[in-house]
Amino acid sequence: MVVRSLITGCGSCLPRQSVSNHELAQRVDTSDDWIVQRTGIRSRHIAGDGETTSDLAFGAAQSALAHAGIPASRIDLIVLATTTPDHTFPATAVRVQARLGLTTGIAFDVQAVCSGFVYALAVADNFLRLGQARTALVIGADTFSRILDWNDRTTCVLFGDGAGAVVLEATDGQGTVSDRGVLSTHLHSDGRHYEALWVDGGPSATQTTGHVRMNGQEVFRHAVSRLSEVAAEALAANGVEPGQLDWLVPHQANLRIIEGTARKLHLPLEKAVICVDHHGNTSAASIPLALTEAVTDGRIKCSDLVLMEAMGGGFTWGSALVRW
Repeated sequence: MVVRSLITGCGSCLPRQSVSNHELAQRVDTSDDWIVQRTGIRSRHIAGDGETTSDLAFGAAQSALAHAGIPASRIDLIVLATTTPDHTFPATAVRVQARLGLTTGIAFDVQAVCSGFVYALAVADNFLRLGQARTALVIGADTFSRILDWNDRTTCVLFGDGAGAVVLEATDGQGTVSDRGVLSTHLHSDGRHYEALWVDGGPSATQTTGHVRMNGQEVFRHAVSRLSEVAAEALAANGVEPGQLDWLVPHQANLRIIEGTARKLHLPLEKAVICVDHHGNTSAASIPLALTEAVTDGRIKCSDLVLMEAMGGGFTWGSALVRW
């Protein structure tokens, strides 16, 4: 027998305000055609005045708990992936913990940019496997609109705000690919590409928040290669062929990257959950937002084999194979 981390609930929270490409073109030198052709994005949600990352994370947590049908009091671990915390410290996770009415357990943030949710899932899975927690909330939440340069059309059109969450519960498995739950996680990083996708500010370096800066061509080139590699790594580790996958849930950065990764895996695009068109790139929130959408509309069903993959600044990248 082995311990498996079973996903028993998922949820999401998006800002009320949705901004279309046409609306964005009123304030930025761009157009709907330019954005759609290069990214596949048609709209994104933008946080309103006073709406924080913890607000969205809390909403997603409540939604995931309701879906799992368990009270917040069962949670003994919160791992929150974010690049845009409410404050430099304390961790945004402890604010969510307090709003859930919890005074015991563990709560902390993980920072791996767009790979954050996969990193957080891996961390929580290891806690549960080792018996250091029994029930976890894994949250991906970001308000990237707060760190965008709205005069830089190469970056500001890409990102949106939002949060997604899953509930993990420790359960017994047989140690085979037929088990439900997290089957394996695979994480990587390469700091040589630090300035290919970064924020030009920070408490230690500039005492400012800074703005997103990106070398788009370099990011695209590495993304398709690294994502297909780490996806193949997860499949090989579990003796699974691409044709056995029910769903690919990729990081929602760019439709062309998703298409390129699917081609390299010889996977039909119809098996990929795609929501980048109406969410944009929500960084750590993108995978749990896509998961929640596909579970809610009935695409992802019990016992489906689901592969998640993401890449973010750093570079960081990772994958997770899950039996739903």
